[in-house]
Amino acid sequence: MPQIPPQIRRLPETLVNRIAAGEVVERPAAALKELVENAIDAGSHRIAIKIVDGGLSRIEVTDDGCGMSPDQMALALERHATSKLPDEAIEQVVTLGFRGEALPSIASVARFSIESRPRDAEQGWRKVVDHGDLVEDGPAALPPGTRVRVEDLFGKLPARRKFLRTPRSEYGACLDVVRRLAMARPDIAISFEHGERKILSLQAGEKVETRVAEIIARELADNAVLIDMERPTDGGAMRLTGVAGLPTYNRGVSDHQYLFVNGRPVKDRLLTGAVRGAYADMLARDRHAVLALFLEIPPEEVDVNVHPAKTEVRFRDSRAVRGFIVSGLRQALATGDRRSAQTPDAAAMGRWQAEPAREEPSPALRSIFEGRDWGQSKPSYVAEPAQAYRPDGDLAVPQGRAEMAEALPDDAEQYPLGIARGQVANTYVVAEAADGLVIVDQHAAHERLVLERLRAAGAEDAIKRSQALLMPEVVEMEEVDCDRLEDAIAKLGELGLDIERFGPNAMLVRAVPHALGKANPHKLLQDIADDIAKHGEAILLGEKLDLVLATMACHGSVRAGRTLNVTEMNALLREMERTPRSGQCNHGRPTWVKLSMEDVEKLFGRH
Repeated sequence: MPQIPPQIRRLPETLVNRIAAGEVVERPAAALKELVENAIDAGSHRIAIKIVDGGLSRIEVTDDGCGMSPDQMALALERHATSKLPDEAIEQVVTLGFRGEALPSIASVARFSIESRPRDAEQGWRKVVDHGDLVEDGPAALPPGTRVRVEDLFGKLPARRKFLRTPRSEYGACLDVVRRLAMARPDIAISFEHGERKILSLQAGEKVETRVAEIIARELADNAVLIDMERPTDGGAMRLTGVAGLPTYNRGVSDHQYLFVNGRPVKDRLLTGAVRGAYADMLARDRHAVLALFLEIPPEEVDVNVHPAKTEVRFRDSRAVRGFIVSGLRQALATGDRRSAQTPDAAAMGRWQAEPAREEPSPALRSIFEGRDWGQSKPSYVAEPAQAYRPDGDLAVPQGRAEMAEALPDDAEQYPLGIARGQVANTYVVAEAADGLVIVDQHAAHERLVLERLRAAGAEDAIKRSQALLMPEVVEMEEVDCDRLEDAIAKLGELGLDIERFGPNAMLVRAVPHALGKANPHKLLQDIADDIAKHGEAILLGEKLDLVLATMACHGSVRAGRTLNVTEMNALLREMERTPRSGQCNHGRPTWVKLSMEDVEKLFGRH
C-alpha cells in the first residue's frame, strides 16, 4: 500500500506561541525570571515582586523603569520584537533577555496584563491578553514604570498544568530566581512577597558582600573572603569579583553556589567544575563550597544564546576562563586561609551548663588540672623539662602537660592563635589569645602543615613522575571517549600519564604517574574520559594525585591521642600562623575554633 506523504501546513500563531512558551515558560519561576529581567533592563531602581500559590495563581512584577508607550507595548507582545538589540550583532547583547520573546509566549498560556507609562507621558496604557486573545486595550492610571501580572498560568492547558509541582515546590524555584537576580544587582531595591508574607526586602546601593550575605546567610560575612581579580585577554579583560566562603564553611549540597557571567545568573558545568577544582584539596568530596562569583568578560568572548532560557553559556576560550577562576579563587582564599569557620555549633554550645560547686573537678576536667592541690587556695603545678619541636623529624618524647603557664607577651596581637595552656584528651590544644580562647585539633592542623611542606619540597612533581609499564597496555573504549582523551594527551602527559591513540576504539597506555602505579589503566582512563565529558577538562587525574599527597600527609602527621608538651604545642601554633590554608584540614574541616572572652564570660554569667 503506497504511503501518502503528510501535508505540510503553516501553524496558527497561537499554537506557535504555545510551542515557544514550552521552551521559555516551563514553570512559574521561568516566567518570573523573564519579567524581573525585563524590569532590570528597563533601568529600574526599585522592583516589587508578588506571587500567590508559588506563582500558579498570580505573578506580579512592578518597576519604576523607563516604561513603554502604547505602540511599544503592542510590539513587545509580538514575536521576535525587542528593544535590546540595536543592530544585528546578536553576539554583542549585554542585556538579560529579549522582551519580544518572553511576553508573547507568557501571554499565550496565561491571563496576561501589562500596564506601562513612560516618564514623560501624562498617562499610562493597559493591555490584557487572555491565553493569546487580546481582551482589553486602553488607558490606565499608574506612576511611571511598568506593572505586569500573570494569572492562571496554563489554566486552559490542563495537560501542561498537571506537570507542575506543588505550590511549595514552585515557590522554592521562584525564590531561587529572585535571590540570584537580586544578588547580581545590589544597586536595585528589591522586595519579594509570597501571599501575605514578605520574604525579602533589600535596599538599594548595598555592597556586594552585604547583599550576598543577606541573601545566603548572615554568618557568611564572617566566614568568607572577598575576590577582585583581573586578567587581560586578546579581546579585553576578564574580571572576577564576589564572595567565597572559607572551606570550613561548607554545605552538603551545591545549591548555595551562585555563578554569574556579565551579570546573568547561569548554571554552567565549566564554572562549577572550576569551583570544584579550586577547592579540591580543601574540601571532602561530598561537601560543597558556599560562594557567589561574578565573571565579567568581553561579550564577543561568550555566547549567551545556547539555551532558550539563557541559563547556560559557551566560552570561546574555556580553558583560559577555567584557569582564571581556579587561580583567582585560590589566590583569594590564600588571603584568609589561616582563618577557620568561627560560628560555634549551637547544639554543642548549649551543652555547656553551669554545675553546682564541687570539691574536686569532674573526671572529664581532671586531666587538664593534673598536679593541682584542690585543698589550697593557689594552684601548684608539676613542671617538667620541655624538649624542642623538630619540624624535620618526629615530635619529642611525650612530656607532662601541666607546665608553668607562660604569660601573654605585650605584643600578643602578633600571635593570633595565642599561647598554649594545655592539652585536652590528648587531641585538642587549648591556647589563650589576646581576644579569646583557642582550641586546636592537633591532628587536623598538623595534617595540613605536612601537606604544605610536601608541596613546598616538590612532592607534587615527584608523584607526577611517570612509571613506564613493562608492556604497554591497550585499553578498548568507545570512540567518543577516545576522542576526548586524544584531545587531552598533552595535559595528561604533564601529569605523568603517557597515552596515545591506538585505532578508532582504543588507547595505548605506555606510562602512568608513579604514585598511581598500581591503578587499573582501563578504569583510570574511563574515569578521566567521564570527567572530561562532565567538566570539559581532565581534572580527575589531578585530584587523584592530590589525594595521594593528602594520604601521605595524613600518615606523616601527629595523631590524635599523642601527648604534646607546651613547647611542641606553641611550635604547632606558630607554624599554623605561617602556613597557607592552615585554617582547614585536607578534608575541609576546621583545624581550630575560637571562643571570644565575651562568650566565655557569658558561660559563667559574668556578662
